[in-house]
Amino acid sequence: MKTLFTAEAASKGGRSGTIHTPDGLLNVELGNPLEAGLETRGPSPELLFAGAYAACFHGAIHNAARRAGAVIQDSEVRALVSLTEDAEGGFHLSVALHARLSGVDSALAHRVMEMAHQTCPYSRALRGDAPVTLTLDPIAPHLPPYERSDLQTR
Repeated sequence: MKTLFTAEAASKGGRSGTIHTPDGLLNVELGNPLEAGLETRGPSPELLFAGAYAACFHGAIHNAARRAGAVIQDSEVRALVSLTEDAEGGFHLSVALHARLSGVDSALAHRVMEMAHQTCPYSRALRGDAPVTLTLDPIAPHLPPYERSDLQTR
């Protein structure tokens, strides 16, 4: 397998600490929705993961559409990442991916989302432990872009 590039980040202080990259592109103080007083200090690890997954899956949608011969005129993807706890006290992630894909009919849009889910590196990495649901959201002129409140981790 050929490595295309490697991303590097470091954490100090765990979920309630900071993350940074050696090149300085990322230097973030984390918030923790589970710790009083830190809920809104900064993004949670799950929120950062949601943004990264949404971007990666969005790229996979464009690649899948191209392979399917589809032309998507406009698109938007959102990821909702939940931290869950099982009966034994183990922690897991669950993900809901939502997409709005204009320019293609519903059946083709669903097929493109499924194709993207098979090739997206984030989807592949989560397979086997984290449930991921795919939802095609409606496109309508009266619907605004996904709002900030829609992007919060649930």
